[in-house]
Amino acid sequence: MRGEKNVRVALAFACATLTAAAARWLWRVRPHLVRTTAGPALVYTARDDAGERVRVLRTGGVFQSATYLDDRRMEPVFAYYRAFGRLFELRPDARRVLAIGGGGFAFPKLVAAEHPGVRTDVVEIDPAVIDLARRWFFLDEAVALAHAGGGELRVICDDGRAFLEGGAGPYDAVVLDAFVGAEPVRELATVEALRAVRRALAPGGICLANVVSCGGGADVSFLRSVVATALMVFSHVEVALATDEEHAGEDNYLVVASDGELGLSDAIPYDEDFLGEVLLDVTIRTG
Repeated sequence: MRGEKNVRVALAFACATLTAAAARWLWRVRPHLVRTTAGPALVYTARDDAGERVRVLRTGGVFQSATYLDDRRMEPVFAYYRAFGRLFELRPDARRVLAIGGGGFAFPKLVAAEHPGVRTDVVEIDPAVIDLARRWFFLDEAVALAHAGGGELRVICDDGRAFLEGGAGPYDAVVLDAFVGAEPVRELATVEALRAVRRALAPGGICLANVVSCGGGADVSFLRSVVATALMVFSHVEVALATDEEHAGEDNYLVVASDGELGLSDAIPYDEDFLGEVLLDVTIRTG
């Protein structure tokens, strides 16, 4: 009888252990619905083409950000976030960086992990997005990592355009990556907005922007307008492809602008016929 009782106790303990393990597994992979100012956001765990577990943030039907869950968790999953890191290829001595748009904080995490001593200010308008980044995307760990490396990762809950116009800077680089679902925040792409970016930059500083195509890559009209607009403000504007074949249905382009020389090794050549309509505050508000 005692042997049977021990077996039952052992089985009960094993079942409880399995149940707890299953609960922990379900907590990690099940979808979490988060209410943001831009609408509902979904956080869940998937696997990439290599079979690695990846936690993703999805809003407006598109991937907004993602993170690995293992020791690569500070490494960006998406190619265009890795492309932002090219600012250190162009400006190796950069020590102050401003990022407009937080999301899953993929790029600031990259800076914290790979560029010790850099101070990064991240402006994110939505407190719910900041909260989910802390809960599911290792933001607090990145803040601690930046501090340990002699730098800083500062999270600012504010409107990006208002922050720029409030006398921010000087920064060695400003990174623009603000989207509402699939739609870019056009108020950050106008002549007036880019003038505010320029004022926030130190001499020779650079502005980097992520621009996404439409129509499965066939429509690059917004890219053409962004380049034309940037040329109204900066002396040098270059474009490079930053497409993520695995995770995106559209093409991503890295647009870099500066009053100093650039020299992207893979810059895509363009001429005046490529340039689109210049974006102005008045046109995007009445268009």
